[in-house]
Amino acid sequence: MYKFYDKNGFNVSLAFAQDAFSARAKHVLVFCRYKNRWLLTKHKIRGLEFPGGKVEAGETLEEAAKREVLEETGGIISNLIHIGEYEVRKDEEFFVKSIFYGEVEKMKESEHFFETDGPVLVDDNILENRSGSEFSFIMQDMVIEHSLKRIQDIKRGTSYLD
Repeated sequence: MYKFYDKNGFNVSLAFAQDAFSARAKHVLVFCRYKNRWLLTKHKIRGLEFPGGKVEAGETLEEAAKREVLEETGGIISNLIHIGEYEVRKDEEFFVKSIFYGEVEKMKESEHFFETDGPVLVDDNILENRSGSEFSFIMQDMVIEHSLKRIQDIKRGTSYLD
């Protein structure tokens, strides 16, 4: 398990496992690929980031992941893999997010992308270039770095141990 502080000074714990924390995940974060590029969304306030959000009542984590990608980017996921989860804690307040990797099969046209300005495709060098001012603070923390490395290793068939 990885432990660190995010840019807001919150304690973050990251595990590449399911049900790693005492609380159940009620949020999702989805790393997406479309046509060999990373599919991000442009949040109206935070900037470029991977799609994600809250799980709605009666929805599974997988259903929430697919819905959030569709709502925020228009992407329709054909293959979804659970990567892990992380907990963000500030004093007694906390939340747990489940992390997924998804292959987007096609993009659906939309005039409305909820709280985002829609899809943005980014080349493979996202790990090195995610610190620019156009990126959300979320993109700059260790969850993104470790998860991208984990995804690369899964795709190569090697193990990324924490």
